[in-house]
Amino acid sequence: MFVICSKADPIRYQSRTRSIRMHGVLTTIRLENLFCEVLTEMAARESITTNALVAKLHDEVVAWRGASVSFASFLRVCCLRCLSAVGQRALDDQPERAARVAAATGLRARALTFAG
Repeated sequence: MFVICSKADPIRYQSRTRSIRMHGVLTTIRLENLFCEVLTEMAARESITTNALVAKLHDEVVAWRGASVSFASFLRVCCLRCLSAVGQRALDDQPERAARVAAATGLRARALTFAG
């Protein structure tokens, strides 16, 4: 598994600063390219722009927490949770594969789901 990680294209884990307009205010976010790709895919699934998705996520976390958090870290966690949910749905659709993955990893297939 770690060979997959170590042989990843360096462009994917390089970070760049991107300008995002949220509610008419221009701000910058520094994220690795791979996370930006995931955010773009998430936005496409919702049929909205990436800027609109980022603004929506910002509004939700501020409403929930009452104050801003480390927003770039929050976006990374959102991406990972999204990918985890997609992977879990794929396993749910293929119970035989889920059993093989669970046996190989020593985890129960349901342990892959995160609460919240």
